[in-house]
Amino acid sequence: MIRLTFVLRRKPEMSVEEFQKYWRENHGPLVAKHATTLDILRYVQVHALDDPLTQGFIEPRGTMLTPYDGVTEMWWRNEEDLLTALNSPEGQAAANELIEDEKNFIDLPNSPLWFAHEYPQVNPSPENLVAGENSSIIMNFYPLRHLAKLSFDEAQLYWRTTHGPKLRGIAQQTRILRYVQVHRYESELENILRKARGTKEKAFTGHAELWWDRSELMSTFETPEGLKAFEFALEDEKEFIDFSKSTMSISKEHVVIDRR
Repeated sequence: MIRLTFVLRRKPEMSVEEFQKYWRENHGPLVAKHATTLDILRYVQVHALDDPLTQGFIEPRGTMLTPYDGVTEMWWRNEEDLLTALNSPEGQAAANELIEDEKNFIDLPNSPLWFAHEYPQVNPSPENLVAGENSSIIMNFYPLRHLAKLSFDEAQLYWRTTHGPKLRGIAQQTRILRYVQVHRYESELENILRKARGTKEKAFTGHAELWWDRSELMSTFETPEGLKAFEFALEDEKEFIDFSKSTMSISKEHVVIDRR
């Protein structure tokens, strides 16, 4: 499968509450209306929280970008299915209607998007863990850009084959419930969607997603073993992540469509 990641900044005149309410109550149902036409397998809204944990994760990494207000995530079987849907008259009309509605609440030039492949690192079976609104589960959404000394491919290789195994090795100490690497790949479709939205901000190298139970995470911070494990992970991030061009947020997920 492929995944579209679309990190969102709200329009400047909107509050976070207004933005997230419109997104959930107006735009979400509109996407659901066109899900079959656009052959969308799964659609999840990831809403950033005003949570002190976000700053707690950012502070050890120094200066980072302002967290995004949310993330749209969509899944398809492959690019061919998406292209087939978009090339039909019905698909074109649906895509245009969605873009017009996005203009009502999203700062489109400053909201980059990209296509990606998933690389699960710590994964429950079945894959049904969700940081739902009424759950104690939280998700850290971590869009990252790589250091200038590394090429795009070198950074992704290190992330996947070195950093991933290191985090798997400390998953028990850090109480990680699930950890997925989502790696961007070059796609002409990305350029088409960016042009349609007037996107100016460049895409990320990819993003990490980590799920915890909040109470277990907080107790981990209180143990020497847990703190040491988090420090170990942070030191390894310095080998490939440019913190000044990356960000993160503690978030909740709203699953609108799941037809996998």
